[in-house]
Amino acid sequence: MAAERKKVIIDTDPGIDDAIAIFVAFQSPEIEVIGLTTIFGNVHTTLATRNALHLLEVAEKSDIPVAEGSHITITEGAKLQSTGHVHGTDGLGNQNIHPPKGKPIEQTAAEFLIQQARIYPGKVTVVALGPPTNIALAIQLDPEFFKNIGQIVVLGGAFAVNGNVNPAAEANIFKDPTAADIVFTSGADVLVVGLNITHQVVLTGVFLHDPTALLAAVNPSVFTYSEGVVRVQTVGITKGLTIFYNKKKRFAEVTEWSDEPSIKVAVTVDAPKVLKLVMERLLNS
Repeated sequence: MAAERKKVIIDTDPGIDDAIAIFVAFQSPEIEVIGLTTIFGNVHTTLATRNALHLLEVAEKSDIPVAEGSHITITEGAKLQSTGHVHGTDGLGNQNIHPPKGKPIEQTAAEFLIQQARIYPGKVTVVALGPPTNIALAIQLDPEFFKNIGQIVVLGGAFAVNGNVNPAAEANIFKDPTAADIVFTSGADVLVVGLNITHQVVLTGVFLHDPTALLAAVNPSVFTYSEGVVRVQTVGITKGLTIFYNKKKRFAEVTEWSDEPSIKVAVTVDAPKVLKLVMERLLNS
């Protein structure tokens, strides 16, 4: 009997590297993409939704639902700036694409995540390729979500390397550090793939951040992981900093680290294998 395909929801801010990850997902027989949820990051949320619908049309997958996510951060309520200088003002390299025919579903991203995790308890993996705001909202809205969701793979953080927005922080975590801290301490099965990993997966000068995180859901065997507590600095000069505590040392005082649930942090990657998988699957799409 063939192994059951893993049901995956991609939480995305497309983004050229998100587009690559989404196309790789569609060519990955190990998984079934059951929805896209959208978030700010590379572009603002409205444009992320438009781009997600466009990518589904290009891939002839318009039957897959798109749920629009939050436009603001979880605590500050700040509308976040997009990174148009990296991905073009439209997020997809200024291709001047036609407006997509499809529309997002009525549910918000958080509502869709909660619903799918309830329908398929323990079977759904969320791959968060942008700031993890929608996932944090789902955790806040539904006290059972952290148990119902199978796994949350987060592209984010910079463990023992410098960040990419400043020396301390990686962009997805920096944009909503409180949301990241909520996800990391929720008790869900969380795997974080940080810059320390994605900077090893390079395609002629381009870091394959998003496809690498997606492949952590598709083929976990190409990574090794450490388990421990991760907390996020939410203010000040090191806002967005991810700190990993391996639980090997016991501290006398009770602190914000004590009794927090462990998550997995990717520590090594078989970069040639990831590159090979990405290229094979892109050429098939």
